[in-house]
Amino acid sequence: MEAIFDNKANVLNAKLHTTHDSSVIYTISTDQTLFGRTYTYVKDTNPALGGGSTIVGVINWEKKTFEIQGHRRPVNDIRRKATGFRNKSRFWKWSEGREEYDIVHQEEGWEAKCTSTGEVEATLAVPYRPQLFGKTTPIVLSLSRVALAKDEVFLLLTFIYCEMKRQEKTNSSGGW
Repeated sequence: MEAIFDNKANVLNAKLHTTHDSSVIYTISTDQTLFGRTYTYVKDTNPALGGGSTIVGVINWEKKTFEIQGHRRPVNDIRRKATGFRNKSRFWKWSEGREEYDIVHQEEGWEAKCTSTGEVEATLAVPYRPQLFGKTTPIVLSLSRVALAKDEVFLLLTFIYCEMKRQEKTNSSGGW
C-alpha cells in the first residue's frame, strides 16, 4: 500500500490518500496547547463496520505513550536502542508475538526493516528540503503486505513520532 500525506511536510495534521484512487484512508490531527503538543490522533475514515471515522491510534506526547485499538503502552516499553556508540538504530516492537522493526533515518526518509527477515517492510519518504516556489514533493508512506496486515497503525504512529523528534532536533540544533 502506498499513501500520500496531503499537507506538505506536516505529519501532525494531514489526510492520507491512497495513490491508486486518491481516497482518504486516515486523518491525522493534533491537539496543541500554549506549551506544545498534547495528543495526535489517527482516525480511520473507512472503518470495517461502517459509520463515522473511528480513532485507531493516539500518541500522548506528554506521557510518551502510544495507544492502538484501546491498548496503551509507554514508548520506553516498545522502543529500545541498539548497543554501540555509533549505531543509531532504534528497534520498535508493539508487543510479544509481533515483529520487531529496525527503524532508521536515511537521506530519503525513514525505513522500517523487519529484524527477523531483514526485509524493508515500510518506508516514509520525507522531502529533504521543502521548496519555497514550485510544487512540493509530498510525504509518501509505503507499507508491504506483511506490515499492512499486522502493524499498519503501529508503524504509522512510529513514523510520525520519529519524524517529529527528528524535526525538533534539526530545528533546535541550527539557527541563529
